[in-house]
Amino acid sequence: MYITCLDLEGVLVPEIWIAFAEASGIPELKRTTRDEPDYNKLMKWRLGILKEHGLGLKEIQKTIAAIDPLPGAKEFLDELRACTQAVIISDTFTEFAAPLMKKLGWPTIFCNSLEVAPDGEITGFKMRIENSKLSTVKAFQSIGYETIAAGDSYNDLAMIQAGKAGFLFRSTDKIKADHPEIPAFETFEELMAGIKGAMGFSI
Repeated sequence: MYITCLDLEGVLVPEIWIAFAEASGIPELKRTTRDEPDYNKLMKWRLGILKEHGLGLKEIQKTIAAIDPLPGAKEFLDELRACTQAVIISDTFTEFAAPLMKKLGWPTIFCNSLEVAPDGEITGFKMRIENSKLSTVKAFQSIGYETIAAGDSYNDLAMIQAGKAGFLFRSTDKIKADHPEIPAFETFEELMAGIKGAMGFSI
């Protein structure tokens, strides 16, 4: 039995923080897990910038409301879910993800949560579990699933490397160069073929 685990941002939807950086005119917020492997460090840095500029959850959610899935993402996900179990494992937050899940047809997502003050200031964040992507993949394996994973960033590497098969999708040149052993794809058609091939489907 297989379960496919997908990253969200950069794979199925645009990077939320990059979109917000552009909307808010704060270029520093374009830094993502493609640039900074330490997610806790990255988030604390982001929250410091938000506080400095007096921005909170409402402003970010306004940007998210205007974001659409990447072209072909919903169709890819629909096709994938028709042939195997699929879940999204993301380091994003419930407060960010819901509008995007609606646009993707409400797939299952495992993510984290924000700590928000009454005035909307984001004061902190609560990670669901340590090393959430790898921990979730190992949990699936412990109940009898073979895992296949795809992602684009440093924080996806552990879940990609831990399963039966794993793929980089629209990743950076540096990550691809550092990990030539991981197949790297640029289109949903290539990714679908890779996943189906790993499951033994005739393509």
